[in-house]
Amino acid sequence: MFPGGHVLLEIALRTAVIYLVVLLGIRLSGKREVGQMTPFDLALLLLISNSVQNAMTGPDTSLLGGMVAAATLLILNYFIAEVSGGNRRFRKMIQGQPSLLVHDGQIITPHMVKEHVSMDELERALREHGIASHHDVALAVLEVDGSISCLKYDEINPNAHTHLARRRVIQKRE
Repeated sequence: MFPGGHVLLEIALRTAVIYLVVLLGIRLSGKREVGQMTPFDLALLLLISNSVQNAMTGPDTSLLGGMVAAATLLILNYFIAEVSGGNRRFRKMIQGQPSLLVHDGQIITPHMVKEHVSMDELERALREHGIASHHDVALAVLEVDGSISCLKYDEINPNAHTHLARRRVIQKRE
């Protein structure tokens, strides 16, 4: 009924390896894949979870084996959250960094291509922020969670010491 200690340790190790491989795969898939799940992404996630289940527990189908696998996943997740909370370099490695998509009304095409963000997706995000055109955007950033943040020129404090604020004030005077 209950597996031996060596079987439970093997389950914990196999689960840890699978967790790290899946985490790496999700990280490499890009921000848009994680942030904006489509039905295809959800189906892929469900199929991955089903396919790695056997790799984690092996031939063991006991209740205790499943509990060890679940506990290992929870502990690893907690550990990674703790380390990334206190270590900026590790957090950047795990979560990634925001990417600038629009700067001073100009679309940064290489960043759009690198992050797999289409013009349709960018335009949708602009509409969600009440912006008609990318020409009205001071900054648009693809955040690490896959969302796109936009900052209009109107939202920049004209007294700020940023080049965007000074440039917009100069443009209004002309």
